[in-house]
Amino acid sequence: MLCIGHRGAMGYAPENTLISFRKALELGASCVELDVYNVQGSLLVIHDERLERTTSGSGFVMDHDLAHLRSLTLEQNQRIPTLEEVYREVGQRAGINIELKGPNTAGAVADFIAAQPSAEWALVSSFNPQALKAVCDRNTGARIGVLLPEFAAGWDHLDISMTVEQFNPYSLHLPLKNVTAGVVAKAQAAGLRVFVYTVNQPEDIARMAEFGVDGVFTDYPDRVKLPPEKGVVRGWP
Repeated sequence: MLCIGHRGAMGYAPENTLISFRKALELGASCVELDVYNVQGSLLVIHDERLERTTSGSGFVMDHDLAHLRSLTLEQNQRIPTLEEVYREVGQRAGINIELKGPNTAGAVADFIAAQPSAEWALVSSFNPQALKAVCDRNTGARIGVLLPEFAAGWDHLDISMTVEQFNPYSLHLPLKNVTAGVVAKAQAAGLRVFVYTVNQPEDIARMAEFGVDGVFTDYPDRVKLPPEKGVVRGWP
């Protein structure tokens, strides 16, 4: 079961910061997940559309220029990193799941991936089908992950065939609340990997392993134990 560090290792370090991504790898994560906005042509790694929760700033991310956003401080005197900085830090050692945020981000992310020697490190995900299609249309070779939100009725009746036809995705990203053994089996039968977010409690991690999911997003990478004989596989299998 793949261990994907959610915004790095945000249970131990400020989310979406370089020290958080380093910590995730130290704790055994094979991959990390992050969120990206396109601000004046630069890809900034931050989750919220507003600044108050994680930075010293206020207001909407997209209402500020790049220089101002880069001047803000986060916990432990961190700064908002760029995707390029994270790639330089971990891209040769682990896979990176880039979740698309904000307007005009998909094309910029696709261009960034295309500019690298290989796309093997990249998995691009979004709740927005149009954003995913924009990445697909660039033919970067990046893997595509389809994000699904929590849904009151669950996903037992999910039409996976439509998703496969539209994106030919690598993975389906499901909320912990809606995961069942039946959904996992259905997705895997269609050739998709199933990654579940956000799985932090040991009993939930164990349950996902029993369901046979392919990976979990977690704030605590050290809680996801890999079989000793397999070790830690870096990047997307």
